Amino acid sequence: MEGLLQPTHLFFILLIVLIIFGPGKLPELGRSLGKGIREFKGAINDVKEETKNPGSKTS
Repeated sequence: MEGLLQPTHLFFILLIVLIIFGPGKLPELGRSLGKGIREFKGAINDVKEETKNPGSKTS
C-alpha cells in the first residue's frame, strides 16, 4: 500500500459524490468547498502571523 488515497480511490469517491448530489449541484459544492479551504488557509495564516508577532495585534 503506497498511499492512503490512490487515483482509483479518488475516482470512486468522485463517482459516489456525482451519484448522490447529481451534476447540477457539483458547481455549488465546488464553490463552497473552495470557499471553506480559502477561509481555513486564511485562519492558518492569521495564527502563524500572530505567533511570529505576538504583540502586534490586540483583541
